[in-house]
Amino acid sequence: MARFTPDDELELLFDLKVIPHDIKQLLPEHLHMRPLASTDYTRNHLSVLSVLTQTPDPGPAAYLSRFQVLLSIPNTYYTIVIIDKRMDIIVAVGCVFMEHKFIRDLGIVGHIEDIAVDKKVQGAKLGLRIIQALTAISESRGAYKTILDCSTENIPFYVKCGYEVKGNEMAKYVAATPDAPKL
Repeated sequence: MARFTPDDELELLFDLKVIPHDIKQLLPEHLHMRPLASTDYTRNHLSVLSVLTQTPDPGPAAYLSRFQVLLSIPNTYYTIVIIDKRMDIIVAVGCVFMEHKFIRDLGIVGHIEDIAVDKKVQGAKLGLRIIQALTAISESRGAYKTILDCSTENIPFYVKCGYEVKGNEMAKYVAATPDAPKL
């Protein structure tokens, strides 16, 4: 069993105080919510995200490089994780990023993305806790609205979280080509 790494030993994406204490208190004793850490590559982060989509392993150096990019844009990316302290691994993750607009009196919109819960612990309300925390973070950062996209089968879950259906999502994916630059 891995030793649980205390928050003060980690390089975190943002200040711990941004996550509402009252939501963290709703988790069982063996679980801990905190910002993403630079070392979470070794804590199951990509494996948990793989419940959503293809998540090829970029390797530890590229992972750390992406973390540093997010860290270099303060007050924008708020990725949170739930750690199972017994094994020091991530069991749930989610992100809200803040978009600074010209409309709505220079308003801010929070975009929730990449909500994922390890299949072994789905049904334990961890997704709900992630959504509650991300919504609270978005509102505390001044967002006039918080939005997310989801599949049709996930609509009932997000309605329970206080969200409502508004419009449609559109996407255009770039075809993979051998000479396409890696982002």
